[in-house]
Amino acid sequence: MSLKSFGRTIKTLGKGVVVGIPEAAAERDPMELFREWFDAARESGIFLPESMSLATATPDGVPSVRMVLLKTVDERGFVFYTNYESRKAVEMEANPPVALCFHWRVLERQIRIEGRAERVSQEESERYFATRARGSRIGAWASKQSEALPNRSELEERFRHYHDDFSGGDVPLPPFWGGYLVRPTRIEFWQGKADRLHERLVFDRAGDSWKAQRLYP
Repeated sequence: MSLKSFGRTIKTLGKGVVVGIPEAAAERDPMELFREWFDAARESGIFLPESMSLATATPDGVPSVRMVLLKTVDERGFVFYTNYESRKAVEMEANPPVALCFHWRVLERQIRIEGRAERVSQEESERYFATRARGSRIGAWASKQSEALPNRSELEERFRHYHDDFSGGDVPLPPFWGGYLVRPTRIEFWQGKADRLHERLVFDRAGDSWKAQRLYP
């Protein structure tokens, strides 16, 4: 973290605790409220505020969770990218309900999201893939994500292979790699407060609209 970012972090420490969640927030679009909180997290100087935990489960209910990076948020929901042959992708294809969680400690804020995952279009994946650094694009080709790796040298050899293979031009989108959109059905905003009297505001999807209610901490 840079000195400037550290200064912003100290300045915003506890800001969310003081401000809280206004009563009027229950009348807002939760996606707009998310973007407001997300912008505040970015402005605070937090490292990788786009980090979010992604929880998936097998069809018989065995859960797994890992950190991924939010790449796009819009009226549809939340988009991240991965290898379609990874464990998380295999689980989402077989069992689409997932959960996301953002935690911004410096602001004492947390956002929990429940929804269903679906692939984004190939065109959308291609647009994003083209923005990645060349090394990251080659790495996507080289990694057999979630498969057993006998030794590190094998991965490095695969990277060198694709590096040489694409040396004459652009690195295309791998057919086994792309994005997932999580369409939210439930979004909960959690704000830490003194004496553990935290604030919780939850929005549940009701057709084309949202129904909001506050919960005990």
